[in-house]
Amino acid sequence: MALDALLDSIRACRLCEAQLPLGPRPVLRASPTARLLIVGQAPGTRVHASGIPWDDASGRRLRDWLQVDTDTFYDAARIAIVPMGFCYPGRAGSGDAPPRPECRATWHGRLLPLLPRVGLTLLIGQYAQAYFLGDRRKGTLTDTVRAWREYAPGVIPLPHPSPRNVAWFKANPWFEGEVLPTLRTHVAALLSAPCGV
Repeated sequence: MALDALLDSIRACRLCEAQLPLGPRPVLRASPTARLLIVGQAPGTRVHASGIPWDDASGRRLRDWLQVDTDTFYDAARIAIVPMGFCYPGRAGSGDAPPRPECRATWHGRLLPLLPRVGLTLLIGQYAQAYFLGDRRKGTLTDTVRAWREYAPGVIPLPHPSPRNVAWFKANPWFEGEVLPTLRTHVAALLSAPCGV
């Protein structure tokens, strides 16, 4: 009940409404039985429009990385999706602006302890890695992802699965060869356990 009430409060949040170009629409999913926690950056415009997290090309690649189908991915009883920013933050330069800091300052410290069964947290992108890893993060995202064994098995840092990162994937073939097989094995084991176990 505590989590349901908190999720209602988050979805009604208007703290940074004046700074959001499309207005507030917090997008997240969570359940106290979730075994996998996915922490990304913030919704893009398509996710803002649909209200469905990872409802875009990046989400398709992420589901392929995890080798989970759409029904499993969106089963909040198994997978929690809690981005660093819950609303679309607007544009900055050639991409989206950083996630608004109000979310992590106001909500993350209250929300994350209500996910006690999480056995693996995926940190997608630099903002999630900075928040969760702090001083343990390496100098670059590439170096942090390359050092994934230092954080496993409870945490695995990942690059963003955006189509804009194709050059990164080509330049770092070790990611597909080393990280993804372990990630898939770990995710499959976690999600095969009955909810609540």
